[in-house]
Amino acid sequence: MSEAPNHVLEFPGGYTRSVGPVIGRFLTELRDGRLVGVRTAGGRVLVPPTEYDPADGEPVTGEFVEVGPAGTVETWSWVSRPRAVHPLDRPFAWALIRPDGADTAMLHALDLGPFEAGAAPPRFLKTGMRVRPKWRAERTGAIGDIECFLPEVTMINAPTRLEYRLQGGRALDRFLEGISRGRILGHRCGVCGQVIVPMKGLCPRDGVPTTEEVEVADAGTVTTFAVNNLPDPRAPEVPFVSAYILLDGADLPMLALVAGIPADQVRMGMRVKAAWRPREEWGASMANIKWFEPLDEPDVPFEAIKDFV
Repeated sequence: MSEAPNHVLEFPGGYTRSVGPVIGRFLTELRDGRLVGVRTAGGRVLVPPTEYDPADGEPVTGEFVEVGPAGTVETWSWVSRPRAVHPLDRPFAWALIRPDGADTAMLHALDLGPFEAGAAPPRFLKTGMRVRPKWRAERTGAIGDIECFLPEVTMINAPTRLEYRLQGGRALDRFLEGISRGRILGHRCGVCGQVIVPMKGLCPRDGVPTTEEVEVADAGTVTTFAVNNLPDPRAPEVPFVSAYILLDGADLPMLALVAGIPADQVRMGMRVKAAWRPREEWGASMANIKWFEPLDEPDVPFEAIKDFV
């Protein structure tokens, strides 16, 4: 059984018809780079305008209202593999867009940027997205005078750099002097007896000045930690771990990086030791310690560190 032939109806010179005063006004405004709707007897603004109110069939008032040009996506359908007849040659969305000031939505193409053929819809494509029309440079008075709609700009990435000098004060200067010599110094509080590292010149618990220096070990215990997935120039890789480490001999944990172990293997109670940079690179800076690395020692029980979490 042979296939039935395709039948094509074609008007070589195009099909010319009158659009009437309502649609004609809409298309004329499109040619001039504006969106308009028409008001109904009930007060609603229809976009695109029609000669009759679809709700009750009554004639519209003939009052034209400029709307938009920005609008809101009310619903959408993703086209992952555009065809030759589609308005864009890359994945896009058909969207019902309600221009600001209108009570109805119009169907048009929504361009969300370059995507490979077959791509899934991006996560930021959603109902409620704010969009604006992209007008063609040369317009003729047709719906295609809007090339497509584009999302409004809601986020920017501006390169930012802030440089400042920090005046450490006597206690911090003394602490960094110790670091420059490979020593970690703290202050003992004369009231509660706690050893505070880094030294601050006062006890955060009692609020009294502290002056008694105590040297603590460069090994300690992870009390709590966080896995970070954003790049940091100080970290060896992503993801990396920042942790509060209770140094042996100290009574307050110190924040530092943990490396030398996969991020998903870091745990509370893990024993770690400072990884110092080569001595010739030392200065009065905490950068002398690259990070803390695991020790081949048993974990500290949670009961022993629970008060430092």
